[in-house]
Amino acid sequence: MSGYRFTQYVPPPEKASSDFQKLLKIFMQLVLITSGNVAEALQWLTELDRQYGLTNEKYGIGDFIEQLKREGYITDETERGEIKLKARSEQHLRKSALEEIFGKLRKARGGEHNTVHSGRGDEQTTEKRDYEFGDTPEQIAMTDSLRNAQINHGVDNFFMTERDLEVIESEFKTQTSTVLMIDISHSMILYGEDRITPAKKVAMALAELITKKYPKDTLDVLVFGDDAWQIEIKDLPYLQVGPYHTNTVAGLELAMDILRRRKNPNKQIFMITDGKPTCIKQGIRYYKNAFGLDEKILARTLNLATQLRKIKIPVTTFMIATDPYLKAFVREFTRTNNGNAYYSNVQGLGNLVFEDFKRNRRKTW
Repeated sequence: MSGYRFTQYVPPPEKASSDFQKLLKIFMQLVLITSGNVAEALQWLTELDRQYGLTNEKYGIGDFIEQLKREGYITDETERGEIKLKARSEQHLRKSALEEIFGKLRKARGGEHNTVHSGRGDEQTTEKRDYEFGDTPEQIAMTDSLRNAQINHGVDNFFMTERDLEVIESEFKTQTSTVLMIDISHSMILYGEDRITPAKKVAMALAELITKKYPKDTLDVLVFGDDAWQIEIKDLPYLQVGPYHTNTVAGLELAMDILRRRKNPNKQIFMITDGKPTCIKQGIRYYKNAFGLDEKILARTLNLATQLRKIKIPVTTFMIATDPYLKAFVREFTRTNNGNAYYSNVQGLGNLVFEDFKRNRRKTW
């Protein structure tokens, strides 16, 4: 009797590559926590291996380090012989952050960022309609139009008129320019809670999301402490908290300047912070007050919120704090700007940013 005979499948023993992937996942988390300090991350990894037995006799931390070099994640070919991350590691961090925080995108329907308006756009649908003046030749459904002409005028004396034409319906795709503001004041690591690492993860995930899924959108990232300055997306893993106060005004002013140069009709600001504004700049000197809500600082901040509302740029504030008086400030700021506000712990931050970004992409401000 002919046929197939099946035997028991015995999987081969685990290879070094699986050990490498296991260690790589831990190493990348440590790299993010240490702000890109590879040597410190490897020290932590070695200590974790000592305590929890992450490796075995066949594949140790030394093998892992050599494989990191071979596969282009790190290099020690620097002027001072320091171990540095390479571009592949930076890309891996962004991709991992996207999978960790925005994993639900895999369950969503592709292209979910269209408006409810139909017309001449660049996202075709399955719907068809009669030709209208202004439709382009590329929109004409040729097979359907030929069929209409045959039905309306016959095959023997074939000709086509405007009334025979059908076009493929399309939808306008919204394009959005987003500025992400990250608070790097000292309070982002106070009280034993690391708030800057989740903020970096969110920024990297958002960057990867926009680059891959919405390439026509723009994302600019800035940080603010005593002052505000723009950073490149590739610099996010190395971001560190400094001995700074919180100059929210400087951050908002820089965000406005960036968005003025963007041509997209939809513009928005995401601000991740854990506290109140405590600093403004007056000429060349800083005015600071970290004790409560200072009326002088508050007035400048709310004035900017009003300006942003007038030019239709909403600010969504993600507050990583639950103090009642901080919530009161955020509520007043949000009401003045007509924006949105969320109060989150560090674990829920990513999902909130994703949900708001997805919803805002369907708006036309």
